[in-house]
Amino acid sequence: METERNTARRGVMLSVVIPCYNELDGVAELHRRVTAACLEQGPSYEIVLVIDGATDGTREAILQLAEKDDHVVAIDLARNYGHQIALSAGLEFCRGQRILILDADLQDPPELLGAMMTKMNEGFDVVYGQRLTRDGESWFKLASASMFYRLLRRMVDVDIAPNTGDFRLMNRRALDHLNAMPERYRFIRGMVSWIGLKQVAFPYERHRRFAGTTHYPLKKMLLLAVDAMTSFSIVPLRFASLLGMMFGLLGLVVLGYTLLEWSVGNVLPGWTSLAAIVLILG
Repeated sequence: METERNTARRGVMLSVVIPCYNELDGVAELHRRVTAACLEQGPSYEIVLVIDGATDGTREAILQLAEKDDHVVAIDLARNYGHQIALSAGLEFCRGQRILILDADLQDPPELLGAMMTKMNEGFDVVYGQRLTRDGESWFKLASASMFYRLLRRMVDVDIAPNTGDFRLMNRRALDHLNAMPERYRFIRGMVSWIGLKQVAFPYERHRRFAGTTHYPLKKMLLLAVDAMTSFSIVPLRFASLLGMMFGLLGLVVLGYTLLEWSVGNVLPGWTSLAAIVLILG
């Protein structure tokens, strides 16, 4: 991982962490709108752009921004690790006392930062975005997203609010708790829910993508759901235990039948002992 920075590494009031993968057509607009939102909160801010193995020129565009704008930090990952790992890298590196997580597609408006900061001033550690609408998304995308969240709420052992993504504002206390978690397979929204603290929903209207197409098709959503279930649910462990018990009982039944056949002499020589060893040792 390489980092491009023009300022000394010191604390700032606000960090905006944005994973970027093949977002060339929207990088300039992303920088403009995020910068405007940050400046409304004061001059002490950084925009952390994590280049997640982009192949369309996004990397070069972000590195140029980092050279021109002292507030931009470019984290250049060696390859495409995926959204959650890229986001984790940015969260580990950022320095802000308050941290906004944002997607590069601008579906979550950075202009909501001011209102989210005001909400956090009421004493909350985490202000998470909760989507009221999802503009510009197909019925299939809406249906698969609904299935995804229903599956999560049924399977995982943490209370993840429906219609939420990673769009949220956290304070340094919440981020320190999050960064202390050792999980290898990261599911940020579940991890943030798990740490507890004072959290509140922030309802908002989600916009259509500024440019390009989604980088989260059904396959990636299913993989994310698997990571969530294996990280935050004992259901897979219970299923594996139940399956093991069923096979164990089946083995005992077959072993009993094998011994019965042996007792009446209805087997080939040596077959019973071989079958017993296989059934007992698996």
